Amino acid sequence: MGQVSSERERGDAFGEDGFVQLEGFFSPPQVAEVLANIERYIREVVPSAPATDVFYEDKARPETLKQLIRLHEHDAYFRALLEEGPLRDTAARLLGEAVRPVNQQVFIKPPGGGSRPTPPHQDAYYFHLEPCIAATLWLALDDVDAENGCLRYVRGSHRRGVRPHQRTTTLGFSQGVSDYGTPEDLANEVACTARAGDLVAHHAMTIHRADANRAPDRPRRALGLIYYGVSAREGRDEHEAYQRKLAAEMKQAGRI
Repeated sequence: MGQVSSERERGDAFGEDGFVQLEGFFSPPQVAEVLANIERYIREVVPSAPATDVFYEDKARPETLKQLIRLHEHDAYFRALLEEGPLRDTAARLLGEAVRPVNQQVFIKPPGGGSRPTPPHQDAYYFHLEPCIAATLWLALDDVDAENGCLRYVRGSHRRGVRPHQRTTTLGFSQGVSDYGTPEDLANEVACTARAGDLVAHHAMTIHRADANRAPDRPRRALGLIYYGVSAREGRDEHEAYQRKLAAEMKQAGRI
């Protein structure tokens, strides 16, 4: 009975606030396994992966690697992590319907001030879904706080539609909310500190951002997984056109 109640409360929080945090979702050994496989992926898969799936702050400097996308398309371990087991099940429970796995990413904010802030944005702006039934699951792989760039959500923003966005210079987050910072935004912004292994899930319409990593010696790494509800339909032509345009811009800038 207690577990059922807890799951209901999590679903209620997700529906009301637009995000929910599940503490200790992965154990320390499970986190260590994910990190070991990310290191293996960087070592064995990245050299032959498409340039559009590997983002650097400066491609000429491998240590500036900041984001990996579509890991599941190139590696069996990450495909199983996305498509099977508790992560997919959690997305389905939160969205209230069966889901289809869409994307898997690694986000890296290195220590020492080498990262950029993640601009406030709504994932829905990129997804082009109707209806917009989708969730992003964000698994902390390091302890995360205000110093090294924790996620910050605007509570309830998923119930107020898609806000206007404009181009940013942040690789991997090319669009940001152009009118962010209203009194309502600031009054409802919540900083989600987390321990390694905690899972934070948010609705695709929820506004969120993150500061740069200002910690001198602590990285901020996370695994992101995107799921669409089976009833959501994607405007594929519009989405693919945007992705082609973005890839061309990043290639010209020398960042992929």
